Amino acid sequence: MEGGVSFGLIVGISLGLVIGVVLAISALCCFTYHSKRSQIANSASRRTATLPIRDNGADSCTIMSDSTLAPDSPVKSSTNGRSLWLDGFTKKSNVVSASGILEYSYRDLQKATCNFTTLIGQGAFGPVYKAQMSTGETVAVKVLATDSKQGEKEFQTEVMLLGRLHHRNLVNLVGYCAEKGQHMLIYVYMSKGSLASHLYSDKHEPLSWDLRIYIALDVARGLEYLHDGAVPPVIHRDIKSSNILLDQSMRARVADFGLSREEMVNKHAANVRGTFGYLDPEYISTRTFTKKSDVYGFGVLLFELIAARNPQQGLMEYVELAAMNAEEKVGWEEIVDSRLDGRFDLQEVNEVAALAYKCISRAPRKRPNMRDVVQVLARVVKVRHSRKRQKMSSSPYPCLPTVESSGEQTGNRSVRSENYRRDNSMESSIVED
Repeated sequence: MEGGVSFGLIVGISLGLVIGVVLAISALCCFTYHSKRSQIANSASRRTATLPIRDNGADSCTIMSDSTLAPDSPVKSSTNGRSLWLDGFTKKSNVVSASGILEYSYRDLQKATCNFTTLIGQGAFGPVYKAQMSTGETVAVKVLATDSKQGEKEFQTEVMLLGRLHHRNLVNLVGYCAEKGQHMLIYVYMSKGSLASHLYSDKHEPLSWDLRIYIALDVARGLEYLHDGAVPPVIHRDIKSSNILLDQSMRARVADFGLSREEMVNKHAANVRGTFGYLDPEYISTRTFTKKSDVYGFGVLLFELIAARNPQQGLMEYVELAAMNAEEKVGWEEIVDSRLDGRFDLQEVNEVAALAYKCISRAPRKRPNMRDVVQVLARVVKVRHSRKRQKMSSSPYPCLPTVESSGEQTGNRSVRSENYRRDNSMESSIVED
Protein backbone atom coordinates (compact mmCIF):
# COMPACT_ATOMS: atom_id res chain seq x y z
CA MET A 1 0.00 0.00 0.00
CA GLU A 2 2.79 2.31 0.92
CA GLY A 3 4.46 1.52 -2.37
CA GLY A 4 1.32 2.53 -4.25
CA VAL A 5 1.11 5.84 -2.42
CA SER A 6 4.77 6.61 -3.13
CA PHE A 7 4.34 5.81 -6.79
CA GLY A 8 1.25 8.01 -7.02
CA LEU A 9 3.09 10.85 -5.24
CA ILE A 10 6.00 10.65 -7.66
CA VAL A 11 3.66 10.65 -10.65
CA GLY A 12 1.77 13.65 -9.28
CA ILE A 13 4.94 15.62 -8.65
CA SER A 14 6.25 14.78 -12.12
CA LEU A 15 2.98 15.89 -13.74
CA GLY A 16 3.05 19.10 -11.72
CA LEU A 17 6.58 19.85 -12.82
CA VAL A 18 5.70 19.20 -16.47
CA ILE A 19 2.63 21.41 -16.23
CA GLY A 20 4.69 24.15 -14.50
CA VAL A 21 7.33 24.07 -17.23
CA VAL A 22 4.63 24.23 -19.93
CA LEU A 23 2.98 27.20 -18.19
CA ALA A 24 6.34 28.98 -17.83
CA ILE A 25 7.14 28.49 -21.50
CA SER A 26 3.67 29.72 -22.45
CA ALA A 27 4.06 32.81 -20.29
CA LEU A 28 7.45 33.54 -21.84
CA CYS A 29 6.01 33.19 -25.34
CA CYS A 30 3.13 35.53 -24.51
CA PHE A 31 5.51 38.11 -23.04
CA THR A 32 7.74 37.97 -26.13
CA TYR A 33 4.71 38.23 -28.42
CA HIS A 34 3.30 41.31 -26.66
CA SER A 35 6.72 42.91 -26.51
CA LYS A 36 7.10 42.62 -30.29
CA ARG A 37 3.59 43.96 -30.80
CA SER A 38 4.49 46.98 -28.67
CA GLN A 39 7.65 47.63 -30.71
CA ILE A 40 5.69 47.37 -33.94
CA ALA A 41 3.09 49.81 -32.62
CA ASN A 42 5.78 52.30 -31.59
CA SER A 43 7.47 51.99 -34.97
CA ALA A 44 4.15 52.54 -36.69
CA SER A 45 3.46 55.68 -34.66
CA ARG A 46 6.89 57.10 -35.58
CA ARG A 47 6.27 56.34 -39.21
CA THR A 48 2.87 58.01 -39.04
CA ALA A 49 4.44 61.13 -37.55
CA THR A 50 7.05 61.31 -40.30
CA LEU A 51 5.14 60.20 -43.37
CA PRO A 52 3.40 62.90 -45.41
CA ILE A 53 -0.33 63.33 -44.84
CA ARG A 54 -2.40 61.59 -47.50
CA ASP A 55 -5.59 62.83 -49.07
CA ASN A 56 -7.54 60.25 -51.08
CA GLY A 57 -4.41 58.15 -51.50
CA ALA A 58 -2.23 61.00 -52.82
CA ASP A 59 0.68 62.48 -50.89
CA SER A 60 0.17 66.09 -49.88
CA CYS A 61 3.93 66.54 -50.10
CA THR A 62 6.31 64.98 -52.59
CA ILE A 63 9.27 62.76 -51.75
CA MET A 64 12.00 63.66 -54.19
CA SER A 65 14.89 61.47 -53.13
CA ASP A 66 15.75 58.87 -50.49
CA SER A 67 19.22 60.36 -50.16
CA THR A 68 17.74 63.57 -48.77
CA LEU A 69 16.79 61.70 -45.60
CA ALA A 70 18.76 59.98 -42.88
CA PRO A 71 19.69 56.32 -43.69
CA ASP A 72 17.39 54.96 -40.96
CA SER A 73 14.47 57.21 -41.81
CA PRO A 74 11.19 55.37 -42.42
CA VAL A 75 10.30 57.84 -45.17
CA LYS A 76 10.98 56.46 -48.64
CA SER A 77 10.18 57.67 -52.12
CA SER A 78 7.97 55.89 -54.62
CA THR A 79 9.33 52.59 -55.91
CA ASN A 80 10.31 53.95 -59.30
CA GLY A 81 12.30 56.77 -57.71
CA ARG A 82 10.18 59.51 -59.34
CA SER A 83 8.61 62.37 -57.40
CA LEU A 84 4.89 62.47 -56.71
CA TRP A 85 2.80 65.48 -57.74
CA LEU A 86 -0.33 67.09 -56.28
CA ASP A 87 -2.19 69.93 -57.99
CA GLY A 88 0.87 70.90 -59.97
CA PHE A 89 2.96 71.75 -56.89
CA THR A 90 6.22 70.01 -56.11
CA LYS A 91 6.21 69.52 -52.38
CA LYS A 92 9.14 67.38 -51.36
CA SER A 93 8.94 65.84 -47.95
CA ASN A 94 10.72 68.87 -46.54
CA VAL A 95 12.57 67.82 -43.43
CA VAL A 96 12.44 70.51 -40.80
CA SER A 97 15.93 70.70 -39.33
CA ALA A 98 16.89 71.69 -35.84
CA SER A 99 17.32 75.24 -37.13
CA GLY A 100 13.71 75.38 -38.28
CA ILE A 101 14.75 75.85 -41.94
CA LEU A 102 13.32 73.52 -44.59
CA GLU A 103 15.60 71.07 -46.39
CA TYR A 104 15.21 70.65 -50.16
CA SER A 105 16.45 67.89 -52.41
CA TYR A 106 19.23 68.23 -54.95
CA ARG A 107 16.86 67.14 -57.73
CA ASP A 108 14.38 69.82 -56.72
CA LEU A 109 16.99 72.55 -57.09
CA GLN A 110 18.58 71.01 -60.17
CA LYS A 111 15.27 71.29 -62.00
CA ALA A 112 14.50 74.79 -60.66
CA THR A 113 17.86 76.12 -61.90
CA CYS A 114 17.72 74.35 -65.29
CA ASN A 115 20.58 72.10 -64.23
CA PHE A 116 22.42 75.02 -62.61
CA THR A 117 22.69 77.17 -65.73
CA THR A 118 20.94 80.31 -64.43
CA LEU A 119 24.02 81.95 -62.89
CA ILE A 120 23.34 85.42 -61.43
CA GLY A 121 26.39 85.95 -59.24
CA GLN A 122 29.68 84.65 -57.93
CA GLY A 123 31.06 85.19 -54.44
CA ALA A 124 33.74 83.84 -52.14
CA PHE A 125 31.21 81.26 -50.94
CA GLY A 126 30.51 80.01 -54.48
CA PRO A 127 28.12 80.62 -57.41
CA VAL A 128 24.57 81.94 -57.00
CA TYR A 129 21.74 80.78 -59.28
CA LYS A 130 18.25 82.05 -59.95
CA ALA A 131 15.68 79.29 -59.42
CA GLN A 132 12.05 79.08 -60.49
CA MET A 133 10.31 76.66 -58.14
CA SER A 134 7.32 74.62 -59.29
CA THR A 135 5.18 76.60 -56.83
CA GLY A 136 5.86 79.72 -58.90
CA GLU A 137 8.19 81.20 -56.28
CA THR A 138 11.48 82.67 -57.50
CA VAL A 139 14.45 82.11 -55.20
CA ALA A 140 18.22 82.47 -55.20
CA VAL A 141 20.34 79.36 -54.66
CA LYS A 142 23.83 79.91 -53.27
CA VAL A 143 26.09 76.89 -53.79
CA LEU A 144 29.07 76.21 -51.54
CA ALA A 145 32.21 75.72 -53.59
CA THR A 146 33.28 72.09 -53.21
CA ASP A 147 36.90 73.09 -52.49
CA SER A 148 35.93 75.55 -49.74
CA LYS A 149 36.88 74.21 -46.29
CA GLN A 150 35.93 77.40 -44.48
CA GLY A 151 32.71 77.48 -46.49
CA GLU A 152 31.46 74.36 -44.70
CA LYS A 153 31.58 76.23 -41.40
CA GLU A 154 30.03 79.31 -42.96
CA PHE A 155 27.23 77.15 -44.38
CA GLN A 156 26.40 75.78 -40.94
CA THR A 157 26.60 79.27 -39.44
CA GLU A 158 24.13 80.75 -41.92
CA VAL A 159 21.61 77.92 -41.52
CA MET A 160 21.69 78.03 -37.73
CA LEU A 161 21.67 81.82 -37.47
CA LEU A 162 19.05 82.61 -40.08
CA GLY A 163 16.80 79.92 -38.66
CA ARG A 164 16.08 82.29 -35.79
CA LEU A 165 16.64 85.73 -37.37
CA HIS A 166 13.64 87.34 -39.04
CA HIS A 167 13.45 91.01 -40.01
CA ARG A 168 12.25 92.92 -43.06
CA ASN A 169 15.76 94.31 -43.58
CA LEU A 170 17.52 90.93 -43.52
CA VAL A 171 17.57 88.55 -46.50
CA ASN A 172 15.35 85.64 -45.43
CA LEU A 173 16.61 82.08 -45.76
CA VAL A 174 13.95 79.88 -47.40
CA GLY A 175 15.75 76.56 -47.07
CA TYR A 176 18.92 74.59 -47.64
CA CYS A 177 20.22 71.45 -49.33
CA ALA A 178 22.93 69.11 -48.06
CA GLU A 179 23.02 66.22 -50.50
CA LYS A 180 25.26 64.52 -53.10
CA GLY A 181 28.31 66.23 -51.58
CA GLN A 182 26.74 69.64 -52.19
CA HIS A 183 25.74 72.36 -49.73
CA MET A 184 23.29 75.02 -50.88
CA LEU A 185 21.41 77.90 -49.28
CA ILE A 186 18.06 79.03 -50.70
CA TYR A 187 17.11 82.67 -50.21
CA VAL A 188 14.28 84.97 -51.16
CA TYR A 189 15.20 86.33 -54.60
CA MET A 190 16.21 90.02 -54.55
CA SER A 191 15.39 91.13 -58.06
CA LYS A 192 17.37 94.39 -58.10
CA GLY A 193 20.67 92.77 -57.18
CA SER A 194 23.38 94.18 -54.93
CA LEU A 195 23.93 97.76 -53.90
CA ALA A 196 27.45 97.52 -55.35
CA SER A 197 26.06 96.78 -58.82
CA HIS A 198 23.96 99.97 -58.70
CA LEU A 199 26.85 102.09 -57.47
CA TYR A 200 29.48 100.84 -59.92
CA SER A 201 27.84 99.19 -62.93
CA ASP A 202 27.05 101.12 -66.10
CA LYS A 203 24.02 98.85 -66.58
CA HIS A 204 22.09 100.86 -63.95
CA GLU A 205 21.08 104.47 -63.70
CA PRO A 206 22.88 106.29 -60.86
CA LEU A 207 20.96 105.95 -57.62
CA SER A 208 19.19 109.18 -56.63
CA TRP A 209 20.24 110.85 -53.41
CA ASP A 210 16.83 110.07 -51.89
CA LEU A 211 17.24 106.36 -52.58
CA ARG A 212 20.71 106.34 -51.06
CA ILE A 213 19.34 107.72 -47.79
CA TYR A 214 16.51 105.16 -47.74
CA ILE A 215 18.95 102.33 -48.39
CA ALA A 216 21.21 103.55 -45.57
CA LEU A 217 18.22 103.62 -43.19
CA ASP A 218 17.17 100.09 -44.24
CA VAL A 219 20.65 98.71 -43.59
CA ALA A 220 20.89 100.54 -40.26
CA ARG A 221 17.58 99.02 -39.14
CA GLY A 222 18.76 95.55 -40.12
CA LEU A 223 21.94 95.97 -38.08
CA GLU A 224 20.03 97.47 -35.16
CA TYR A 225 17.90 94.32 -35.08
CA LEU A 226 20.99 92.09 -35.07
CA HIS A 227 22.62 94.07 -32.26
CA ASP A 228 19.62 94.88 -30.06
CA GLY A 229 16.71 92.69 -31.20
CA ALA A 230 18.29 89.26 -31.60
CA VAL A 231 18.82 87.10 -28.50
CA PRO A 232 21.70 86.62 -28.11
CA PRO A 233 22.91 89.61 -30.18
CA VAL A 234 24.59 88.90 -33.51
CA ILE A 235 27.59 90.66 -35.06
CA HIS A 236 27.54 90.56 -38.86
CA ARG A 237 31.31 91.10 -39.40
CA ASP A 238 31.19 91.75 -43.17
CA ILE A 239 29.12 94.84 -43.90
CA LYS A 240 29.86 96.09 -47.43
CA SER A 241 27.94 97.18 -50.54
CA SER A 242 28.08 93.76 -52.21
CA ASN A 243 26.37 92.24 -49.15
CA ILE A 244 23.43 94.64 -49.35
CA LEU A 245 20.68 93.38 -51.68
CA LEU A 246 17.72 95.28 -53.12
CA ASP A 247 14.21 94.00 -53.79
CA GLN A 248 11.73 95.05 -56.48
CA SER A 249 10.80 98.19 -54.50
CA MET A 250 14.47 99.06 -53.93
CA ARG A 251 14.18 98.22 -50.25
CA ALA A 252 17.55 97.11 -48.90
CA ARG A 253 18.29 93.96 -46.91
CA VAL A 254 21.47 92.79 -45.25
CA ALA A 255 22.77 89.50 -46.68
CA ASP A 256 25.63 87.00 -46.31
CA PHE A 257 25.87 85.88 -42.69
CA GLY A 258 28.70 83.41 -43.27
CA LEU A 259 31.10 85.30 -41.01
CA SER A 260 28.51 86.32 -38.42
CA ARG A 261 28.95 85.45 -34.77
CA GLU A 262 26.72 85.52 -31.73
CA GLU A 263 28.17 88.16 -29.47
CA MET A 264 28.48 85.86 -26.46
CA VAL A 265 30.35 83.14 -28.38
CA ASN A 266 33.59 83.14 -30.36
CA LYS A 267 34.37 86.82 -30.00
CA HIS A 268 38.03 86.08 -30.61
CA ALA A 269 39.35 84.73 -33.89
CA ALA A 270 42.85 83.57 -34.69
CA ASN A 271 42.76 84.99 -38.23
CA VAL A 272 41.46 88.30 -39.52
CA ARG A 273 38.20 87.63 -41.34
CA GLY A 274 36.22 90.09 -43.42
CA THR A 275 36.87 92.52 -46.26
CA PHE A 276 39.82 94.88 -46.05
CA GLY A 277 38.79 98.50 -46.23
CA TYR A 278 35.67 97.82 -44.17
CA LEU A 279 37.51 96.27 -41.22
CA ASP A 280 37.67 98.05 -37.89
CA PRO A 281 41.34 98.95 -37.14
CA GLU A 282 40.72 97.95 -33.52
CA TYR A 283 39.68 94.47 -34.67
CA ILE A 284 42.80 94.10 -36.82
CA SER A 285 45.05 94.90 -33.87
CA THR A 286 43.19 93.03 -31.10
CA ARG A 287 41.41 90.24 -33.09
CA THR A 288 38.29 91.12 -31.06
CA PHE A 289 35.18 91.88 -33.07
CA THR A 290 32.38 93.81 -31.34
CA LYS A 291 29.17 95.62 -32.27
CA LYS A 292 31.24 98.75 -32.74
CA SER A 293 33.19 96.89 -35.44
CA ASP A 294 29.94 96.56 -37.40
CA VAL A 295 29.34 100.28 -36.80
CA TYR A 296 32.73 101.00 -38.39
CA GLY A 297 31.83 98.93 -41.47
CA PHE A 298 28.50 100.76 -41.70
CA GLY A 299 30.31 104.12 -41.59
CA VAL A 300 32.44 103.05 -44.56
CA LEU A 301 29.23 101.99 -46.34
CA LEU A 302 27.67 105.41 -45.70
CA PHE A 303 30.65 107.13 -47.32
CA GLU A 304 30.41 104.64 -50.17
CA LEU A 305 26.78 105.69 -50.72
CA ILE A 306 27.76 109.37 -50.67
CA ALA A 307 30.78 109.13 -52.95
CA ALA A 308 30.07 106.00 -55.08
CA ARG A 309 33.65 104.96 -54.43
CA ASN A 310 34.76 101.81 -52.57
CA PRO A 311 37.76 101.29 -50.28
CA GLN A 312 39.71 99.61 -53.06
CA GLN A 313 39.35 102.88 -55.01
CA GLY A 314 40.89 104.91 -52.19
CA LEU A 315 37.64 105.86 -50.46
CA MET A 316 39.07 106.30 -46.97
CA GLU A 317 41.98 108.46 -48.15
CA TYR A 318 39.43 110.53 -50.07
CA VAL A 319 37.34 110.90 -46.90
CA GLU A 320 40.30 111.89 -44.70
CA LEU A 321 41.30 114.61 -47.16
CA ALA A 322 37.74 115.95 -47.15
CA ALA A 323 37.64 115.81 -43.34
CA MET A 324 40.60 118.22 -43.20
CA ASN A 325 38.47 120.85 -44.92
CA ALA A 326 35.13 119.92 -43.36
CA GLU A 327 33.93 121.17 -40.01
CA GLU A 328 31.55 118.58 -38.58
CA LYS A 329 28.32 119.17 -40.60
CA VAL A 330 29.81 121.61 -43.11
CA GLY A 331 32.01 121.10 -46.17
CA TRP A 332 31.39 117.45 -47.12
CA GLU A 333 29.84 118.22 -50.52
CA GLU A 334 33.17 117.84 -52.32
CA ILE A 335 33.05 114.04 -51.98
CA VAL A 336 29.49 113.59 -53.36
CA ASP A 337 29.13 111.33 -56.41
CA SER A 338 29.59 113.56 -59.47
CA ARG A 339 26.91 111.60 -61.35
CA LEU A 340 24.27 113.16 -59.11
CA ASP A 341 25.05 116.40 -60.92
CA GLY A 342 24.11 118.54 -57.94
CA ARG A 343 20.75 116.82 -57.36
CA PHE A 344 21.06 116.38 -53.61
CA ASP A 345 20.23 118.27 -50.43
CA LEU A 346 23.37 119.91 -49.07
CA GLN A 347 22.16 119.88 -45.48
CA GLU A 348 21.42 116.15 -45.68
CA VAL A 349 24.80 115.38 -47.23
CA ASN A 350 26.63 117.17 -44.45
CA GLU A 351 24.54 115.54 -41.71
CA VAL A 352 24.94 112.03 -43.11
CA ALA A 353 28.67 112.48 -43.76
CA ALA A 354 29.19 113.78 -40.22
CA LEU A 355 27.39 110.68 -38.90
CA ALA A 356 29.55 108.42 -41.08
CA TYR A 357 32.71 110.08 -39.81
CA LYS A 358 31.68 109.39 -36.21
CA CYS A 359 31.09 105.75 -37.14
CA ILE A 360 34.65 105.33 -38.42
CA SER A 361 36.30 106.91 -35.38
CA ARG A 362 39.44 104.97 -34.49
CA ALA A 363 38.28 104.82 -30.87
CA PRO A 364 35.31 102.39 -30.69
CA ARG A 365 33.86 104.13 -27.61
CA LYS A 366 33.43 107.33 -29.65
CA ARG A 367 31.33 105.58 -32.27
CA PRO A 368 27.53 105.71 -31.94
CA ASN A 369 25.55 102.49 -31.53
CA MET A 370 23.20 101.37 -34.29
CA ARG A 371 20.12 102.56 -32.42
CA ASP A 372 21.53 106.10 -32.43
CA VAL A 373 22.41 105.76 -36.12
CA VAL A 374 18.84 104.74 -36.97
CA GLN A 375 17.45 107.72 -35.06
CA VAL A 376 19.68 110.18 -36.95
CA LEU A 377 18.84 108.76 -40.39
CA ALA A 378 15.12 108.49 -39.59
CA ARG A 379 15.13 112.14 -38.51
CA VAL A 380 16.80 113.15 -41.80
CA VAL A 381 14.06 111.38 -43.75
CA LYS A 382 11.25 112.82 -41.60
CA VAL A 383 12.55 116.36 -42.05
CA ARG A 384 12.74 115.76 -45.79
CA HIS A 385 9.12 114.63 -45.96
CA SER A 386 8.01 117.57 -43.83
CA ARG A 387 9.68 119.95 -46.29
CA LYS A 388 8.08 118.16 -49.23
CA ARG A 389 4.62 118.37 -47.69
CA GLN A 390 5.07 122.06 -47.02
CA LYS A 391 6.29 122.61 -50.57
CA MET A 392 3.35 120.70 -52.06
CA SER A 393 0.80 122.48 -49.87
CA SER A 394 2.15 125.85 -51.04
CA SER A 395 2.15 124.82 -54.72
CA PRO A 396 -0.83 125.92 -56.89
CA TYR A 397 -0.82 122.37 -58.35
CA PRO A 398 -0.18 120.15 -55.28
CA CYS A 399 -1.14 116.92 -57.07
CA LEU A 400 1.62 117.22 -59.67
CA PRO A 401 5.07 115.90 -58.71
CA THR A 402 7.83 118.47 -59.09
CA VAL A 403 10.66 117.92 -61.57
CA GLU A 404 14.07 118.30 -60.01
CA SER A 405 15.83 119.38 -63.16
CA SER A 406 14.53 120.53 -66.53
CA GLY A 407 17.56 118.89 -68.13
CA GLU A 408 16.46 115.33 -67.23
CA GLN A 409 15.85 113.07 -70.20
CA THR A 410 12.58 111.27 -70.95
CA GLY A 411 14.38 107.98 -70.49
CA ASN A 412 14.69 108.70 -66.76
CA ARG A 413 10.94 108.95 -66.19
CA SER A 414 10.73 105.35 -65.04
CA VAL A 415 13.52 105.99 -62.53
CA ARG A 416 11.73 109.11 -61.23
CA SER A 417 8.42 107.28 -60.95
CA GLU A 418 10.12 104.42 -59.09
CA ASN A 419 11.69 106.92 -56.71
CA TYR A 420 8.31 108.61 -56.24
CA ARG A 421 6.69 105.27 -55.32
CA ARG A 422 9.59 104.51 -53.02
CA ASP A 423 9.15 107.91 -51.33
CA ASN A 424 5.51 107.13 -50.58
CA SER A 425 6.39 103.64 -49.36
CA MET A 426 9.15 104.94 -47.10
CA GLU A 427 6.98 107.71 -45.70
CA SER A 428 4.33 105.22 -44.67
CA SER A 429 6.95 102.91 -43.12
CA ILE A 430 8.45 105.80 -41.15
CA VAL A 431 5.01 106.66 -39.78
CA GLU A 432 4.56 103.01 -38.75
CA ASP A 433 7.93 102.97 -36.97
